[in-house]
Amino acid sequence: MEFDLPRAGGILVAIIAIGVGGLVASGVMATQTVLMMVLPSMVIFAAVAFWLGMKYGGYRALQ
Repeated sequence: MEFDLPRAGGILVAIIAIGVGGLVASGVMATQTVLMMVLPSMVIFAAVAFWLGMKYGGYRALQ
């Protein structure tokens, strides 16, 4: 399976949506807390991890 940018981005969005949906549905935290604190941190972490993964993959492809 080959990953292009839209497919990989869609998978990231789906993982974040499942995580946020699970936290909202479980009632462990207030919905406002999840949407204002957890969601942005998940998005930022996913973007950084995705960028690092792409850079590492490019490095490995050239070696």
